[in-house]
Amino acid sequence: MTTASPDRSVLFVGVNYAPEPTGISPYTTGMAEGLAQRGHHVRVITSYPHYPWWRVPDDHATLPPDGDVNGVRVTRMRHYIPRHPNSLRRARFEVSFGLRALFTRWGRPSVIVVVSPALLASRVVVLRARLQRIPVVTWVQDIYTLGVGQASDGRGSRAIARVERSLADAAARVVVIHDRFRGMFLDGVGTSTPIDVVRNWSHVPDVGDSNRAATRARLGWADDEIIVLHAGAMGAKQGLENVVYAAREATRRGSRVRFVLLGDGNQRQHLESLGDDPSLQFVDPLPDDEFYDALAAADVLLANERPGLTEMSVPSKLTTYFATGLPVVAAVDASSTTHDEIVASGAGPIVPAGDPVALVDAIETLADQPATAAEHGAAGRAYRAAHLTPDAAVDAFERTLASAAGA
Repeated sequence: MTTASPDRSVLFVGVNYAPEPTGISPYTTGMAEGLAQRGHHVRVITSYPHYPWWRVPDDHATLPPDGDVNGVRVTRMRHYIPRHPNSLRRARFEVSFGLRALFTRWGRPSVIVVVSPALLASRVVVLRARLQRIPVVTWVQDIYTLGVGQASDGRGSRAIARVERSLADAAARVVVIHDRFRGMFLDGVGTSTPIDVVRNWSHVPDVGDSNRAATRARLGWADDEIIVLHAGAMGAKQGLENVVYAAREATRRGSRVRFVLLGDGNQRQHLESLGDDPSLQFVDPLPDDEFYDALAAADVLLANERPGLTEMSVPSKLTTYFATGLPVVAAVDASSTTHDEIVASGAGPIVPAGDPVALVDAIETLADQPATAAEHGAAGRAYRAAHLTPDAAVDAFERTLASAAGA
């Protein structure tokens, strides 16, 4: 690889990186590799793969602590990872990673990009960056201040708000993933740091259905079933109890609808404990090729959020869903960022969060209107092509890095 000039040297610090299959990892990985392809010298300090399992799987535990991966120098560190995360364990997890990153050799980057989450780890890293007079870009994927209030009982929200604001104030630039996030930082977090919007992109190819029949047979899906697939993490903010209750409603009606929860997370065991239902299926995380086949073999894709979530995140699954050409049903609050994204894309109908009867109604209506379903799927794919490309994201991030380095 050609050695880049010092002013094109970038260090990313974040807990999520490939080969983690979901969440923030694909975006940090894609951005690091995209910048490297454009001649930047890119290094990443990260954890061993642990999400969404909240443990390091055996096949990832032997990854080398240092190595070049697709033009990026990746340094992995071992630290505390909670098997069953809660607020205190998450804080310990983040601080332990941050301290390991703090005492790791950084080289001489011209800009450091800290990825939040993890908020506390990022704040620790920024302390050293300021001492060394290295400009920082804070890349915000989730807004903690809102998350504490919306996805928990709100304890510690003031302390988290102070940390989140101090992290933003200490940066040369802040990057957020949606215009709604920008407004929240200006009005809610209260920072005066310049804020740039860089949309998360669709990191998967167009997903075809050439293996549809074989995939449905392998997964036990009958030809006449309406498969509604939710892919990704099973955490508190997804509020997937709603899907369990919707499956019960589908069974009560004798409906052809089957809900499929594909993935893992700290709420999966709880969801499974709510009881077996013939209209509900859990599927373990799949390798990429099988994952794409499963998406394409479904009839409807589902975005589900806990009632009360508004600004805190944009589900990364949407950028993948839009690659399939399938309709997306969103069970979300009308004030949420996800609601706005589905409206903007035209990818499918929206029902209130936490209303399982309305969810089943919308799916059955969509199944009875195949032309409408196809229109929604085509609209999502067109929205992805127009707004969610990797090149557009890397272009925007390069402008942010140049501004930060100049500052």
